[in-house]
Amino acid sequence: MKNIITLDDYSAKIEYDPETDMFRGEILGLTGGADFYGTTPAQLRTEFKKSLEFYLKMCAKKGIEPRKQYSGKLMLRVSPEIHERAAVLAQAQGKSINAWIADALAQVEKQAA
Repeated sequence: MKNIITLDDYSAKIEYDPETDMFRGEILGLTGGADFYGTTPAQLRTEFKKSLEFYLKMCAKKGIEPRKQYSGKLMLRVSPEIHERAAVLAQAQGKSINAWIADALAQVEKQAA
């Protein structure tokens, strides 16, 4: 996906914010919110790192788990890592996990036909 960047196994969705005339990054899969802004890819990467480091420090200070916990239980069973990745990809597309999986299965069905 073209609007996703990763850092240390964390992913962020990048979108243009016309109100600020900047690109906004939202770190996905967290128990809280963390975002950052930049005007260039290099600045986005720098701000992503700063925002993630700050968020992780605050979580450690408050004893909070930084990542949402995923059970790995859906209508089918998958590893928690696959569940997390599916959740991040679905969130990046503005969909529920169920809708994202349904769309993915529909694509597989089309390819098989």
